This record gives sequence, C-alpha cells and structure tokens, in this order.
Amino acid sequence: MMRDGYGKTLRLLPWTTPEGAPCYLSTDDPGSRLSVMADELEAQLLASAAVVLRKAKPLLAEANAGPRELRFAGVRLAEALQDALRIAECRGARLPER
Repeated sequence: MMRDGYGKTLRLLPWTTPEGAPCYLSTDDPGSRLSVMADELEAQLLASAAVVLRKAKPLLAEANAGPRELRFAGVRLAEALQDALRIAECRGARLPER
C-alpha cells in the first residue's frame, strides 16, 4: 500500500504513465472527478474483457482456426487479463487493512 508524505493512503489508478510507471491519487473523496474517472475506466475495461472472452471462446474451440486468428485472440486475451489484474490490484489496495 502506497502512502503520501503525510501517511495518507494513495489510490492506485488503472492507468500508467507513458513510461509504464504506476499512477496514484491522493484523495479521501470517492466522488472526486479523478476517482469517478478511474471507476468508470475500470468498468469499461472489465466490460471490454468480457466481450473479448465471449468472442475468443468460439474461435479457440474452432478446429480449423488459423494461426493469425489464434494469435490475434491470444493477444487480445492477454491484454484483457492484464487489465483485469491491474483492476484487481487497484481494488485490492483499497480494501481495509486487518
């Protein structure tokens, strides 16, 4: 869990810097503009992952699927999994400590 200089917990955001470094938000307001934007992006990414999975399943079951189609599906599935894992990390970091 990341904290700012005052001990306040930072929220891991579902996007990164152009260099790939994580982005964090320091706020206590879940209704702040950036918090809402992050929530909306998480929902969109999860919805997109569901579509990718729904489209990839029949292709992967197809015995005659070609290597290009399978590679495309694999790359999209890997991207969707990466997004889902990032969201799980973001949300898990916001769970109360025990």
